[in-house]
This record gives sequence, C-alpha cells and structure tokens, in this order.
Amino acid sequence: MRYNVSWPTLKELQSNTIIVVVATVIFAILIFVMDFLFGISAADDKSFWRGALGFIYNMFK
Repeated sequence: MRYNVSWPTLKELQSNTIIVVVATVIFAILIFVMDFLFGISAADDKSFWRGALGFIYNMFK
C-alpha cells in the first residue's frame, strides 16, 4: 500500500480545504436561516425567537 497511494500536492490540499470550509459555512448559514424561520413560527409571548428545538418542544406540549 505504501507504493500504491497517491498523496495530494500542497496546492491540491489547500484548494480542497478551501472548498470544504466554504461548503461548511454555507451549510451552517442555511441551518441558521431554517432555525430562525422555524423559531419565528414557534415564538410565544415570552420570547421572539425560540429556534427549531423550541418549535419541536411546543409540538409535544
């Protein structure tokens, strides 16, 4: 296996790392927006935004 593995070059490694970081940030922003939108629909009198877990908890009250 030592001779059959092709290791990426430093440039390939850096470009792949940037792709992963950008995709992670986009995914985190998407989850935040979804959580914010669900939180607005689940808000009660005490708070404006409860998030997705607040929405789920209110379903089982």
